[in-house]
Amino acid sequence: MTALTAPALTIPTAGRLRLTAYAGQHVLLWVPTLVAFVVTVTGGALALVTIGLVLLVWSVPLLRWVADRHRATAARTLGVPVPADRLPVREGTRLIGRVVVWARDPMTWREIAWALVSLTLGFVLSLIAALLLVLVVTGALWWYGVEPIMRARARLDCLFLTYGRVERLEQRVVDLAESRAEVVDHSAAELRRLERDLHDGAQARLVALSMSLGMAEAAFDADPERARRLVGEARATTTAALGDLRNVVRGIHPPVLADRGVVGAVEALAADLPFEVDVKASLPGRPPAPLESALYFGIAECLANVGKHAEAAHAWVHLRHHEGVLSAVVGDDGRGGADPGAGTGMLGVMRRLTAFDGTVSVSSPVGGPTLVTLEVPCALSSPKTTPSSGPA
Repeated sequence: MTALTAPALTIPTAGRLRLTAYAGQHVLLWVPTLVAFVVTVTGGALALVTIGLVLLVWSVPLLRWVADRHRATAARTLGVPVPADRLPVREGTRLIGRVVVWARDPMTWREIAWALVSLTLGFVLSLIAALLLVLVVTGALWWYGVEPIMRARARLDCLFLTYGRVERLEQRVVDLAESRAEVVDHSAAELRRLERDLHDGAQARLVALSMSLGMAEAAFDADPERARRLVGEARATTTAALGDLRNVVRGIHPPVLADRGVVGAVEALAADLPFEVDVKASLPGRPPAPLESALYFGIAECLANVGKHAEAAHAWVHLRHHEGVLSAVVGDDGRGGADPGAGTGMLGVMRRLTAFDGTVSVSSPVGGPTLVTLEVPCALSSPKTTPSSGPA
């Protein structure tokens, strides 16, 4: 696996004594690995009854804990990160829900298979590495052999405990297909919304305007006063229709976003809210216009949720660009307890950002504060240049 052979300066290669200590740790973890494996398999076989679920709720976290200890030692041995890449379990998920997520997670099955290999071949490798130092006659063998033995053990762990390059590419294809389908659905929904807004707003007012002008034209000779009154109503209708059109345009691409960028647009948005919003930004340039628009509407949705649900007196938006990632943290001092899956707003934000490989994470303990972090990988343009923008 290519990802496991590339050097990483941030994780130093362990020395021989440390590698031997890792081997000793593996030997000591043999018993909890055996217990976790046996109880997990038993719980899976009895999952249709209550006792099986209880066993899984206890054994799966133990299995994950043991696997993570081996991931850590494998990462230090090989000098590369060994991520778990598990499916997340939402806070507050009930017992059956957690078991379902674990069952759907491919990494759970990988860890079960790894436990079986770790209890046999893996244990033998670690035991040999540890005994080579203990036995006096094997000192030279330990000096030259502990490193290749422990590297072999680490690669064996990585084979099961992390995804390979091909698997990551396959998962990436699946994620892109899902995000593309979601974006297409979202775009179709947006077009329907715009059609409704135009039909119920500006179009209805323009029809009323045409009728008022027609009646005024017919009344000019017979009743000039009534004609003047109808023209006045038509003028008011024109103003209202222009307001509706401006609202529709803002829903597509706010003019302030095109003129002042995402920072200026968020500052303008914050100024119109009924609660205090602190906006801080550290952006040396501007992101591409489509991404900038997606991030702005994501922040706008988060602030709208603050006003609707959080009962907050103060909110904040912090924008920064660091190591190729544009991030926005939207927080508030409200009552907390936000559930990103409970409504369609945050799901829409996630769909918008997924199209740009972005992520959304929510931390909202009961009592607050609520923090929503939007992250999108991107490069910024020079401050002196303006990216292509939407309608002004």
